[in-house]
Amino acid sequence: MERTIERCSVSSGTRPAESATPVVSVLCFRSWSEHAPQAHSLYYAAACQTDFPAPRHRDQIAERTRRMCEIAEQTIVGYEPFFDVRLLAFPEFAHAVPIHDDPAKLHADLAVELPNEHTEAYARLAAKYGCYIQTGSFLERDDRFPGAVFNTTALVGPGGLLAKYRKLNTWIPWEVHTSPHDLPDYPDDIFPVVDTDIGRLGVAICYDWLFPETIRELAFRGAEVLIRVSAYMDPWGTQQPMDWWTMVNRTRALENTAYVLAANQGARMEHYPPFSWPGGSMAVDYDGRILAQADPGPGEKVVVAPIDIDALRAERERRRGHDMRSHLRSSAHGYMSRDYLAPAGPGAISIDSLNERIAEARSRLDDGIE
Repeated sequence: MERTIERCSVSSGTRPAESATPVVSVLCFRSWSEHAPQAHSLYYAAACQTDFPAPRHRDQIAERTRRMCEIAEQTIVGYEPFFDVRLLAFPEFAHAVPIHDDPAKLHADLAVELPNEHTEAYARLAAKYGCYIQTGSFLERDDRFPGAVFNTTALVGPGGLLAKYRKLNTWIPWEVHTSPHDLPDYPDDIFPVVDTDIGRLGVAICYDWLFPETIRELAFRGAEVLIRVSAYMDPWGTQQPMDWWTMVNRTRALENTAYVLAANQGARMEHYPPFSWPGGSMAVDYDGRILAQADPGPGEKVVVAPIDIDALRAERERRRGHDMRSHLRSSAHGYMSRDYLAPAGPGAISIDSLNERIAEARSRLDDGIE
């Protein structure tokens, strides 16, 4: 059946919806209803990176959503003769960038509620192709937490929005977003893991991955595919001599016996100053082997890699050696029994207040552990 791949169209605020002009390429493709993948555990996952100018207002998000829907659909359709792409991930700040250091300005200009017309666009695409999309992050507002701005990614599947993850470890002192840790009696699940027909999926955002405890929490909750939604800048990106990006992704995979799908920001420096963004989006297997990785450098890129959930489960079931989850001697690690960085408390988060909290936490390091 011959089919034109059409762009997604979403509206934002009171502005008119983006035009839905068709892509010029026409491909032969069977629809999801005609070609649902068979019930087996092998599928392919795509790490997608973007290169957008930083929006100044939320009414510019729709154009970015349209382009990411287009990337997702072209990826699914283009690879269909070879394999089924069932999982796609996009980078941190793909919808909106924290262009202000004042949460009130971010709340006024860029923050959106979730779900919204953008997640609905992804849900239509997921329903059409039977896929799961880990969205690029939004700047999110929630009326339950007045004034708070979260850095949030959503997991969207054929049935709609499945889970939201709000970044726990914000990149302080520059990132003035609210962490769930900042809110007393936070009512939602901080570490959602979603059981799907393509495995148990967990996600964390960028700087979260430099805290082994955060990713282990997802793994101990059963996550089999760990998704990284990231904006990881030079010099810690994909190049030696640093290359924290590759090293951390591989380490988190092997220490948790889990797949890692990591989508990194590919914006040019002029689009998202003051840093340059090296891309290098990648997939890693449960032994830390790189399955696919984009070349270093900015720009839109997509890499795909196989995910075999049955193989992962067989390895987890079989292994007695190098099973770091069951071997963990948690009671021996006293540092987790005390607090270091304090919650934000009342009042707006600022760079100055974050620096004060960091200084206080550093004084606790000097005390040692009794």
